[in-house]
Amino acid sequence: MFATFMIDQMDALLLARIQFAFVISWHIIFPAFSIGLASWLTVLEFRWLRTGKPIYVEVYKHWVKIFAVVFGLGVVSGVVMSYQFGTNWAVFSDRAGNVLGPLLAFEVLTAFFLEASFLGIMLFGWGRVSKRMHFASTAIVAIGTMISGFWILAANSFMQTPQGFMLGADGLLYPVNWLEIIFNPSFPYRFAHMMTAAFLTTAFVVGGIGAYYLQSKKHTEHRKHGRVMLGMAMIMAIFVAPTQVLIGDMHGLNTLEHQPAKVAAMEGLWEDARGAPLVLFGIPDQKNQTNKYEVSIPYLSGLILTHSFDGEVKGLKNWAPEDQPPVIIVFWAFRIMVGIGMLMLLIGLFSLYKYFKKQQFNPESKLFHRAWMMMTPLGFVALLAGWFVTETGRQPYTIYEVIRTAESMSPVAAQQVATTLIGFIVLYAFVFGAGSFYILRLIAQGPKPYEDPSDDHFYDHSVTEAQGRTLSGDKHASDKTEGHDKDMEEPADDVDDGGLR
Repeated sequence: MFATFMIDQMDALLLARIQFAFVISWHIIFPAFSIGLASWLTVLEFRWLRTGKPIYVEVYKHWVKIFAVVFGLGVVSGVVMSYQFGTNWAVFSDRAGNVLGPLLAFEVLTAFFLEASFLGIMLFGWGRVSKRMHFASTAIVAIGTMISGFWILAANSFMQTPQGFMLGADGLLYPVNWLEIIFNPSFPYRFAHMMTAAFLTTAFVVGGIGAYYLQSKKHTEHRKHGRVMLGMAMIMAIFVAPTQVLIGDMHGLNTLEHQPAKVAAMEGLWEDARGAPLVLFGIPDQKNQTNKYEVSIPYLSGLILTHSFDGEVKGLKNWAPEDQPPVIIVFWAFRIMVGIGMLMLLIGLFSLYKYFKKQQFNPESKLFHRAWMMMTPLGFVALLAGWFVTETGRQPYTIYEVIRTAESMSPVAAQQVATTLIGFIVLYAFVFGAGSFYILRLIAQGPKPYEDPSDDHFYDHSVTEAQGRTLSGDKHASDKTEGHDKDMEEPADDVDDGGLR
């Protein structure tokens, strides 16, 4: 009945866009979290190698389990993303495949293979390889996650600010200059903004859980771990949150230059204006090309966007209504992202104050710790809001001003898209629900003590003949090998042992 309602109310294009938004919203969470966690785990293991303090190992071993789950969920959701390009967006894949296909292939060759090669050592090599080798594996996985982000952001940035290609007579895109394609005008800003967002999101998750351990009466034995988590997260909040504001400002200037319609939608500006006002609140009415219930501050938007009080900002009326992005989504998603970013900045300042007061780990600092706990999920919300601004603000194009979204869809019926969308919703609820439940369970358990450093040795995998027979189910293994074992204790004199004796 739900599917019938959807089909009656929506066409295939709208359903396909909803499906893509649903899938990418789930997907972006896990790679971003993986990027931040892998780098943080590298720092933890480095600190353990430098100091030898078991506390770093305990925190590492606790969070590496969470990283394994997050990484796996990211891979699973990424496969579905590729599946969608072939089903719902086959026309887009055909027209843009000459450019985007190699970029995604480079991501597999340079990043995914690298991660896959060393992930096993990172997750299962503790005690089986040397400490330095294990640390190198963790660092390589962290580097691999950032290389993966490099290629994905290069592909996405090309869709936002395309260059270095030619449009053939057959309607297909052909690469002309790969350096221009990869390092397109928005890529440096978009890559820096996304990597910083991944680090901040992870920091506030780790810091919030650390604050929880410091306040929870059930986790008194984990308060020392909470100090490590919150302390390292505070460093990120104090230094990286202000950096993100600066990167965001530069990214905004770049977007104003190359995608002015997106910026106009972000700001809710319909008319050209010098010294444009900053709209704090309003309900964009795209049909009538105006804002309802607008509350604004004069000149402030113009100052932020152009760094000048009389800088000119174009309004949305410069574009035909069919060429404008869905303004209400972009407008409010942008405010959610910026609002959470300002909260992160305030928490960073609060953390700096508590640091100088030497009260950051004091259980009496309940307000401070609760502020960090409140921020735990908000990084993900800001991440999603930012992606909604980026992707929705590009509409009505899949490749900005080159290929329209309406031209990109496969010739599939609405019933088919609705069926797969419902299937994805059910499957994701089960898979990601189970994964999230397991992560929360690990957090509730807390880190385990690392009491026996002698476990850090190379495991002996040799198996004697008697042990082998026993493992294979031979009940008379000891009888059959007793004499043989005695003979094997001392090699015969005529055996060439290579000088080992």
